[in-house]
Amino acid sequence: MAGTKVVVGMSGGVDSSVAAYLLKEQGYDVVGVTMQIWQDEEQACVEENGGCCGLSAVDDARRVAARLGIPYYVMNFKREFKEHVMDYFTAEYLRGRTPNPCIACNRYVKWESLLARSMEIGAEYIATGHYARVERLSNGRYAIRNSVTAAKDQTYALYSLTQEQLARTRMPVGAYTKEEIRSIAEKIGLPVAAKKDSQEICFIPDNDYAGFIDRACGDRVPPPGNFVSADGTVLGRHLGITHYTIGQRKGLGIAFGKPMFVKEIRPERNEVVLGEDAELYTTTLYARNLNFMALADIREKTELTAKIRYSHGGSRCLVTRTGEDEIRCDFSEPVRAVTPGQAVVLYDGDYVAGGGVIQEHCGEEMAK
Repeated sequence: MAGTKVVVGMSGGVDSSVAAYLLKEQGYDVVGVTMQIWQDEEQACVEENGGCCGLSAVDDARRVAARLGIPYYVMNFKREFKEHVMDYFTAEYLRGRTPNPCIACNRYVKWESLLARSMEIGAEYIATGHYARVERLSNGRYAIRNSVTAAKDQTYALYSLTQEQLARTRMPVGAYTKEEIRSIAEKIGLPVAAKKDSQEICFIPDNDYAGFIDRACGDRVPPPGNFVSADGTVLGRHLGITHYTIGQRKGLGIAFGKPMFVKEIRPERNEVVLGEDAELYTTTLYARNLNFMALADIREKTELTAKIRYSHGGSRCLVTRTGEDEIRCDFSEPVRAVTPGQAVVLYDGDYVAGGGVIQEHCGEEMAK
């Protein structure tokens, strides 16, 4: 460990800053790196509320690196971020799906691209400030394990990391609570000890997804169309399918005298299907673009716990292989607002077993 070089992705926040400190204390040769990914210099003001990887983040990370006495660099990943995150984000919304850009960023930018660049400068590992743990299991596989604090656990967004990436990853923050991390930062005098966490998607700081897609896609943005019921009855007009996601209630712009929610998006018909809350529940979903972690594969029916979104607490399900790149999850209890484009992440106890991207036909077997 002594003298082993590790590159820490420093976002300018307290978590990655303390991660750098902890690794230095463990004897690693720590190098701090901020990934310049999306922002133009004139947009740096959006950082005020805690966004990552812009100019204020660079300033904060540089001050932390100076305080810790470690080398610090800014690396440009704008091309990789646009291709794998921003373009993916808009393409999915145009298809009537709701993507998770943080998962794509983790897999293809924060790990694949940063790891390759880090190895070029002689590093053996990369590290982040995620609330998760990396462990090698008795079966020889590497897996992400839940952090010690459920309140900040970030394992859901890391399910797509490969075995090669995990073998070269360190996540020291996962052994601490958020309160403990802030306490460490204060104790050692880090200038970001009280900095608040980022909440929005970093490249959409105003949280206006539809506005971002309109600007990015221009003439390709779907036009207004019909709100319909499940049987096709026209209920009103919508602004365009990119304005909506499954389970949405607010912002429909139409009153029904009872709560109504987005149940389904039909891009081929330019329709948004609305229904009552009871219609949003299903016991079955299908997923593709699979990645396995604690388990090498799933070939026989396996009972696991599944999370269908970042904030989902997890539900038991029976996982069945239905194709070379497809699984089916049958839940013991109906789950609400299963959303195509989001990830289903499977857990075996505290460990991420694997996961995949939820597909359109997840709504075939809705609970009655």
